[in-house]
Amino acid sequence: MLNCTYRERINTRKKIRLILKWGFIVIFVLFLLIQFIPIDKNNPPVESEIPATAEVRSILKRSCYDCHSNETIWPWYSRVAPISWLVIYDVKEGRKELNFSTWNKYTSSKQAKKLKEVWEEVEEGEMPLWIYLPTHPNAKLSSEDRKVLQAWSQSAIS
Repeated sequence: MLNCTYRERINTRKKIRLILKWGFIVIFVLFLLIQFIPIDKNNPPVESEIPATAEVRSILKRSCYDCHSNETIWPWYSRVAPISWLVIYDVKEGRKELNFSTWNKYTSSKQAKKLKEVWEEVEEGEMPLWIYLPTHPNAKLSSEDRKVLQAWSQSAIS
């Protein structure tokens, strides 16, 4: 570019601006079009509740139920693609791994295993997911919440 004339540099800049402009237009149109891709955001019926005290159930509802129950509260961004695809994927995976709304479908040994896993995930800081907490700060578990969940899971397993 050192030997380029002033006019050549201006033409190059114009071409770059034109490419960027059309690139943004294409991206914007694609963003609008993906909003029309149908997605399944349903909450199947609750079949049973997990046997727990009101205090434990309150903690679970606040910190776990959006991904691990059929009582998901779908936030506004769950209606905006492509973010909605990630939210729906996380909820489906969470329900597949553990669903408090279908607790009756687990055998008693499976229930005990799930409760043990719940506490292990909480104890290791794996749950709630770090990506969930910025938009749901009330889901963060306090040390008192952790103690309650630990006592509950250990008593339920015994």
